[in-house]
Amino acid sequence: MSDPLLRELDHYVVLEPAAAERILSAAETRDWLAAQLAGLEHPPEDLQGLADDRARAERLLETACALELAPGHTIQWFAVRLEPPGSRPAAASASRSAPGASGSE
Repeated sequence: MSDPLLRELDHYVVLEPAAAERILSAAETRDWLAAQLAGLEHPPEDLQGLADDRARAERLLETACALELAPGHTIQWFAVRLEPPGSRPAAASASRSAPGASGSE
């Protein structure tokens, strides 16, 4: 995820075999990945040097979009944008439209 816009994403669509796709927050996706990693007997070789499953999940979010849990059983996650680039959360836009927020009364 080298594109700076991707690092601003707060949601992921997660895909598991025989399950419906889900949209999770970044924190929920990290927890979901950590739980998937906890179920493995051994973490993938490139993640073994990291302290725990949470650190491994964070590395996966930054560097990958799929993990094979068993032969033929691969999970995937993809960053998604729920709002257009440059838009602000509802709370921020609400404060801009509040009376007196523009400085002219």
